[in-house]
Amino acid sequence: MVKLRLKRCGRKQPVYRIVAIDVRSRREGRDLRKVGFYDPINNQTYLNVPAILYFLEKGAQPTATVHDILKKAGVFTELTLNQTKFT
Repeated sequence: MVKLRLKRCGRKQPVYRIVAIDVRSRREGRDLRKVGFYDPINNQTYLNVPAILYFLEKGAQPTATVHDILKKAGVFTELTLNQTKFT
C-alpha cells in the first residue's frame, strides 16, 4: 500500500517534502516519487497536482497532515471533478 506522507529535509528548520512512499518504509526511507514541498515556518507549499491525483486515483492514502495540506490547496475538489468526468 502506498501513502502520501511528509519526509523531513531541513536540519535546523523543519522543511518537508511530500512523497509517495510504501507503508512499510521508514520516514526517511526511499520514496517512490516526490510530489510536493511544505515549509511550515514560512507557510509555503508547492504541489505537483497531476502526480498527486495519479497516486490518489491508484488508491494512495494521505496521512492526516498531508490530507489537511491537500484540502487547503483544493486537490480533493479536482479529484472529484476528474472522477465525475469519466463516469
